[in-house]
Amino acid sequence: QVQLAESGGGLVQAGGSLRLSCTASGRTNNNVAVGWFRQAPGKEREFVAAIGSDNIRYSDSVKGRFTISRDYTKSTVYLQMNSLMPEDTAVYSCAAKYGLDIIGYPVYPYWGRGTQVTVSS
Repeated sequence: QVQLAESGGGLVQAGGSLRLSCTASGRTNNNVAVGWFRQAPGKEREFVAAIGSDNIRYSDSVKGRFTISRDYTKSTVYLQMNSLMPEDTAVYSCAAKYGLDIIGYPVYPYWGRGTQVTVSS
């Protein structure tokens, strides 16, 4: 199994930046895809970004503002968030699955507990 821990959330003003980290432990290897999701109060969870090996996907709402990357040596996936807006306020969670295919809507069996991101106007 894979255990995930997010960090880096916090309070930031609109236009600011944050970098979230998702660190994996357990049975990790280079054959794990990681996705970032977020859930705002009263809303359903939505996809933000995902990374396989060299393939990456973003939701339209964050494309051009957020960048996902990974450091295999640290078993960590990052989500650099720039030009943050109040509507980006949510709990951000990372999720993982074995296999690097991120096309479509893959199922992610392993989830972290999430980190709160609050963007003030």
